[in-house]
Amino acid sequence: MIKRVYVDNSVIGGKHDPEFSNYTEKLFREFRAGLYIPVVSNITANEIQGAPAEVIKTFNALFEIAEAIELNEEAVYLAQRYIQEGKFSKRMLTDALHIATASVHRVDILVSWNFRDVVNLNKIVLYHAVNLKMGYPQIEIRNPQEILHE
Repeated sequence: MIKRVYVDNSVIGGKHDPEFSNYTEKLFREFRAGLYIPVVSNITANEIQGAPAEVIKTFNALFEIAEAIELNEEAVYLAQRYIQEGKFSKRMLTDALHIATASVHRVDILVSWNFRDVVNLNKIVLYHAVNLKMGYPQIEIRNPQEILHE
């Protein structure tokens, strides 16, 4: 079974960042080769508005081959639970919405270059605990380098 991989905005922007571009491009090649199914949400689409032209172009190219999912009330509620139970600040709401949307839509893996609020073991433990409490499966939260087949 081919795994579905939710891509947040840090990965799309990472394609144009010297620190992350190599692994991001490898991941995008694996998407194009059919090794993973990329998944994007309207949250990412909204965040990309106002980004530099090359980032928007990268998003549009990914969107052409991606499965699109929508933020819904169920995901908003789940994100609020992450914030409440983790005692996180409201600045984390968008990141929580990404994780909740991917969880509600039963995506297999979420990739991000955001090590402060997303790919952070202490926070991942909390996301998993809330998901289990709320009846959702745990979601793998990784940086792109960690999931490459190479």
